[in-house]
Amino acid sequence: MTELNFCSLSSGSSGNCYYLGNSDSGILIDAGISASLIRKYLNNIGIQIETITGILVTHNHIDHVKGLELLTRKDHIPAYTTRKIRQNILGSVKKMIPDSVRTIPMLESFRLAGLEILAFPVCHDAPETIGFHVCGGDRKITIATDLGHISPVAASYIRNSNFLVIESNYDEQMLSEGSYPRFLKARIRSDNGHLGNHQTSSFIAEIINDDLSNICLAHLSRNNNTPEIVLQTLHRTLAEKGVVPGDHLQIRVLDRSVPTGIIRVI
Repeated sequence: MTELNFCSLSSGSSGNCYYLGNSDSGILIDAGISASLIRKYLNNIGIQIETITGILVTHNHIDHVKGLELLTRKDHIPAYTTRKIRQNILGSVKKMIPDSVRTIPMLESFRLAGLEILAFPVCHDAPETIGFHVCGGDRKITIATDLGHISPVAASYIRNSNFLVIESNYDEQMLSEGSYPRFLKARIRSDNGHLGNHQTSSFIAEIINDDLSNICLAHLSRNNNTPEIVLQTLHRTLAEKGVVPGDHLQIRVLDRSVPTGIIRVI
């Protein structure tokens, strides 16, 4: 693969879907918005649905699988996930055709659309949740969008990335002072919930290196975060730790419902 492009179609609790590939072939990571919107957004960036060779699924929550059944049944795009997540999808997504969901190993690479892909476990409150580490040419992309804390296993793949998509779900003060019931706040803050801005920013400050060229902050809460607060928290944390990002590093906040357009990885 001589060229590799990324596009966030949607990123947040209302739906998550990411594209990775080139004009010849590509993949989706999750399909948490409607199939019609996915087709529309791909068409808007010049990607034909026929070039999508697979959908990697991180877990069975609706904001990650909403469009999966139609894409697999009508567009004949196979889904790929672990055995346990496959069982959860077949048990929770109506009309899902079992043969359309293919099993992949945990922590073992496989090839799809010219990419080398590895699933690794992350800590979230689904029965099982995974992130993906993808190698295309000499570039390494890690996508980890739902995790309450960063385990040593997840950290090892996140650190070894040129292009990072990582959750920064909530601002701690907004969540604390917001209207959510106590049990929901506790769930979000838990080690199997979501990453707060300070958690994500502190981890990024630890791992920044010259090989890291892109950071995409993902899965922002509609009610407990804003893009402005995310960026302020990250830049303040980096400054407090004496970390000065190089000019080569691009930092973006992924919009909840507006696609990014094509971002060049290679």
